[in-house]
Amino acid sequence: MFRRRESVPFTFVAEADRFRSNVTPPPRERIGAGRIVGRTLVGLTVVAGLAGSLLFGVPALQPAESPGHSQQSQADGR
Repeated sequence: MFRRRESVPFTFVAEADRFRSNVTPPPRERIGAGRIVGRTLVGLTVVAGLAGSLLFGVPALQPAESPGHSQQSQADGR
């Protein structure tokens, strides 16, 4: 196997933790009213979809009534 002969300087690793840049990042872009309204509408649509699925899904999960009690014949034997 090939082995490196030069030593690895570990001082740059220790200095990297202390290094701080003097360049400040640009300020955050302000969110416009249209974007806030759009995000709100998307959130409300998602919540309404979940609520609607619960509203229609829960009754479908309920056990059905027994068939003998749900309908009775109106014929009177004449």
